[in-house]
Amino acid sequence: MLIQIVTLLIFVAIIGSILYGRRLIRTEKIDAVFGNPERAKGGTHWVIVGSAAILLVWLYYSWDIAKGFYPKSANELCQVAKVNDSLLGLKYQFPIEEREFKSTSIIKIENKNLQKITREIQNSSDLNSQQKTILVSYINKTIQLIPLLTNEDLIERDTKAKINEMTEEIKLLTSNFKQKDYPFETQEQKNERQKAISEQGGWGIIKVQSGTGSIENTIEIPVVPETNKGLKFHVAAEELKVISDKFFKLRNHNPQFKTSIKQLKDEIKTYRKSLNDNEEIASDYAKNIVKIARRIEFASIYPPNALDEMQRAIIDFDNIQKSEQGGLRLIDILLFPAGTIVASGPSCSEQGSGRWLPKPSDTLNKFILMSKPSVGYKNIPLLWIEMIDVSSIVGFILPDWIADILPGDYPVHTKDGIVKENFKGNVLKVVTGDFKLFKIPVPYGHIWDSFLRVFLGLVFGILIGVPLGLFMGLNRFAKGFFDPLIELYRPVPPLAWAPLIISVLGIDNTGKVFLLFMVSLSIMIISARAGASGTQLSKIHAAHSLGASKRQILRYVIFPNSLPEILTGIRVAVGMCWGTLVAAEFLAGTTGIGFVENVAKKYFQYEVIWITIFIMGMLGLLFDITLRKVIDKTIPWRGKG
Repeated sequence: MLIQIVTLLIFVAIIGSILYGRRLIRTEKIDAVFGNPERAKGGTHWVIVGSAAILLVWLYYSWDIAKGFYPKSANELCQVAKVNDSLLGLKYQFPIEEREFKSTSIIKIENKNLQKITREIQNSSDLNSQQKTILVSYINKTIQLIPLLTNEDLIERDTKAKINEMTEEIKLLTSNFKQKDYPFETQEQKNERQKAISEQGGWGIIKVQSGTGSIENTIEIPVVPETNKGLKFHVAAEELKVISDKFFKLRNHNPQFKTSIKQLKDEIKTYRKSLNDNEEIASDYAKNIVKIARRIEFASIYPPNALDEMQRAIIDFDNIQKSEQGGLRLIDILLFPAGTIVASGPSCSEQGSGRWLPKPSDTLNKFILMSKPSVGYKNIPLLWIEMIDVSSIVGFILPDWIADILPGDYPVHTKDGIVKENFKGNVLKVVTGDFKLFKIPVPYGHIWDSFLRVFLGLVFGILIGVPLGLFMGLNRFAKGFFDPLIELYRPVPPLAWAPLIISVLGIDNTGKVFLLFMVSLSIMIISARAGASGTQLSKIHAAHSLGASKRQILRYVIFPNSLPEILTGIRVAVGMCWGTLVAAEFLAGTTGIGFVENVAKKYFQYEVIWITIFIMGMLGLLFDITLRKVIDKTIPWRGKG
């Protein structure tokens, strides 16, 4: 129901926004010339259209619309797929979906193989004339086996009877399949099926928490038929499977063929035993001839018209089962784009975009489960709130050496085993967080860890990179001294530094934050230097003329002019830091979005992979929107000078 409502709301939002946009174009006064940035401002309705279109495509190609409007369609298509899977083996023998009979194809292939071996034997310089004569005679005998299978006069009555029996079974199935009350289910069978339906759940990924706390996928498509139409196809598939198994066990082996092939095998076996070790080539050729003879023996080769009646029966059933699908075929075509439900034995699975593109509903459920502390991902939630005593935060921020530099000694226990605290000991408790105060909510989890790493790396890069970049843009010595160092490491991809930094600083936060600091540092230096060196000289001369000092010129002229470049550099650095962080967490890490995606990749957990991609995109968008607001507030003159 929720998916139906969301889908309808998306259509309403798209149509409504488009109509509103067209009306706005006709009514609003546009006095800005082409190229004016003011013309690109606003347009929230077009944002709604774009976002809704993306969500609609996701719902459609993930088959969530099919799941929302026709929740039992996957189960019915599963039963249809079982019929097609059972029919596939039978249809493969006839020119129904193939160009020719399977018998014809096998005969053509084996005749070519025999001709090829004949040419090789005749042209071989490693065989004497006697060996060639013997081997060619074996080939001729193998060729003569085929007419023994394709001659209608030689086919046994028992074989004909079994073919007719299977043909009649297919015809009876076709006749029964047309009836509305087929498959004539008893009340006891119906009760058993209803019990199995209640146990299997609905269409989607069933979430099961493993012993390690991770979430495992157990099923995609419920296989027990849930509707009367599905039951009809399910029972028909089972009957077809029985017929198919009987057909492939049947062999057209008449007495003449059995005698001839046994004689050929015995002759080749005796001949190979008589050969010496230096006659290995002749033995190999004889062995290959036997292989071809065995392939002919186990192939389903029949006289050309022996299976005509069975072929017609299979075609009739195939046409009937397609017509009985009714509206289900239309649902499959329209609501299951780029694939369908396929069967492999008793199980069914999604084959197409619905397999690797998780449904929004399943993805949302998985996200909620992974956000819970009781489930999480590898026992850590994606994002949660933990109550932490303020003392531990104070202990984390304050360095321990504050207590060490105070005069005096730390307390020593008395002869009675009592420790009396002094001022220095109390200060040590404060700086180490060994005291109780009050608790405050603090976020924790994979998302928070990744966010904090990016934020810290970015902040350190800004604090060091911006002043250094401005210094390089204003000072000849600074530019000459630092430029080679910056340009030496800046072109190197961050992933090239990652193994070295992680090896030196470890896999904890220190190594990752330092790597992100290196990424943001070079970007901020380049941006700040470009902004400082790009300041208009006329503005600097004007400030000098008004009596401004160097500090005032830096603060009121150079820095404001550099701010657009600096803020643009921060936006670029955010994207680079996110990409680098995920790669670093791929290489080494026990928490973070990159770590979650790396583990999910190993177990083909597509929902988790898409969740991590969505989270990274949303966090990057959050950073970018924040920076846009900062830019609008701090440099409102941009584009208006």
